Amino acid sequence: MEKYNDLLDVLKNLNNVAVAYSGGVDSSLLLFAATKVLKKNVIAVTAAAPFIPKWEVEDAQIQAGKFNVRHIVFDVDLPLLVSNNPPDRCYHCKLTLFSMMMERIRGEGDYILIDGSNADEINEYRPGFKALKELGVRSPMVDAGLTKQNIRYLSKMFGLDTWDKPAYACLLSRIPYNTEITPVLLERIENAEKFLIDLGIKAVRVRSHGDLARIEAGEESFELLLDRDVLKKIAAKLKEFGYMHITVDCDGYKMGCFDEF
Repeated sequence: MEKYNDLLDVLKNLNNVAVAYSGGVDSSLLLFAATKVLKKNVIAVTAAAPFIPKWEVEDAQIQAGKFNVRHIVFDVDLPLLVSNNPPDRCYHCKLTLFSMMMERIRGEGDYILIDGSNADEINEYRPGFKALKELGVRSPMVDAGLTKQNIRYLSKMFGLDTWDKPAYACLLSRIPYNTEITPVLLERIENAEKFLIDLGIKAVRVRSHGDLARIEAGEESFELLLDRDVLKKIAAKLKEFGYMHITVDCDGYKMGCFDEF
């Protein structure tokens, strides 16, 4: 609880905050904590971008409603600088999205924009974190030293139903670097992952290599994923979405897999 109390102290000193809200485990705990200490001086803001699945935005709206805060959702186009999925896309994407968030909340009052980055991320390859620092976005859970494990533990203790929600990165992370991003490609990946999640394969990524879909899943899903009848369903459905070849990655889910190539 010491780190959580540190988080509350950090938030108290910010007075009025706008939480960059995704509906995930990190930003949900941050929003929960902010409402505990700042009461009505909290709003949530979510960018609805073409590389964020529609069902993720809808879930963020549902989750934000549970905290009884004003939730601003605004549409964002694909930033021009990431249209070819460059290796530093996260930097340009975060810089664009959070700049737009700051502009959007400026008319709402004197709010400080904060995000749900955690202490684990400062030791990982996170070019987007550099953009947040340049913009002056505060990351209270980093300041408090809260790790992902801490956040899940606290979320469960406080009864937040996001405590075991799998991590979910934007759809651009499913595509090799230096690949042209099109609406058709993003929709194909979104539909494929939604289908797999609905099958019960929760921690899943569909890496898109042209007409080949490479499915990465957590080990807990291997038994279901490798069932022969399930494989036939997956192959048929993903071909409907536009893939010609469907494979399962034997190494399972790996964060930032394209950084290995």
